[in-house]
Amino acid sequence: MSISAAQVKELRERTGAGMMDCKKALTETDGDVDKAIEFLRTKGMAKAEKKADRATKQGLVESYIHPGGGVGVLVEVLCETDFVARTDDFKGFVHDVAMHIAATGPLALSADELDQSTLEAEREIYVKQAMEEGKPQEIAEKMVEGRLKKFRKENALLEQPFVKNPDQTIEELVKEKVASLGENIRIHRFARFAIGD
Repeated sequence: MSISAAQVKELRERTGAGMMDCKKALTETDGDVDKAIEFLRTKGMAKAEKKADRATKQGLVESYIHPGGGVGVLVEVLCETDFVARTDDFKGFVHDVAMHIAATGPLALSADELDQSTLEAEREIYVKQAMEEGKPQEIAEKMVEGRLKKFRKENALLEQPFVKNPDQTIEELVKEKVASLGENIRIHRFARFAIGD
């Protein structure tokens, strides 16, 4: 089956992947654009895994102040070279991450970094809720663990659904950028400020 330039163009516009990668993906999936997108995502994730150990000593610190001035964010995102750090694609990605942090207010970068005292306080609340609902001990424990898992997912930046595309987590977005920019990228740290916090 021959792949048309229009198909390649459409896939490229939808994914941001390189022309040759788009053509290969369409060839592998017999011209099915949706399957080609999945093919590119899978390939991109594999590329990202290979680059995860590479040193990140360049990058950007981005500030974002939400309109009205009630919320502000500073985020540091690292990459391997200053060449990539200066690209519009990388700058746009870092800005999107800063906006996401302003919108969602994560407590930590990853679930492992969530404060233990915060998790214990949440656990106590969930235990009390389960007891008030009159659940048996076994079911109450499962409920508490399920709610804690949800709390971790909602409050760890990398596990949150991206506000611009809820079908994708921030971690998946990072891996997608690694694949498209060809360098290891990682969100290093962030701070979110809100009036009254």
